[in-house]
Amino acid sequence: MPLVKNGAPAEDLFTTVADDAALPDGPVLVSAERLLKEADALVARNDEIGVLWPNSKDVAELKPYLSRLSVVALTFPKFRDGRAYSQARLLRERYGFKGELRAVGNVLRDQALMMTRAGFDAFAFEKAADAEAFGKALATYSHFYQPTGDGRATARDARTGHAGLAPVEG
Repeated sequence: MPLVKNGAPAEDLFTTVADDAALPDGPVLVSAERLLKEADALVARNDEIGVLWPNSKDVAELKPYLSRLSVVALTFPKFRDGRAYSQARLLRERYGFKGELRAVGNVLRDQALMMTRAGFDAFAFEKAADAEAFGKALATYSHFYQPTGDGRATARDARTGHAGLAPVEG
């Protein structure tokens, strides 16, 4: 799967590890179940850790581990299922997650701009053409009415000369 990170094609340095497999050296992506069961052993590793988090689980469960996680990969099982948007905003705006927030699953170029606005900064596209069209997708709109965690000024901010509000942390 082509990975786009911070707006550019990138090599995925993380190895996705099955729940019953031994952990290799280097950065790993583990399932939510494995993270929750083996948290102490995983956070004690000297390598980077990432988690594949399903959109059906509450991201509040990640709160104790966020300072140690390098990647949280949120799942889009279908393009019509947008629960991961809410999870992304919670991770960025409420829980202050600063690491890589990766969109995985049914990630489409048509949704890239809104995913970015929700806080995603990495995208595992299913199709190479979607990854290639990423920059164009981000340039689709230049003004927004709703504030989000991506830091872009709203249309109101542009009209009044305000820089926008800082994301809420909690």
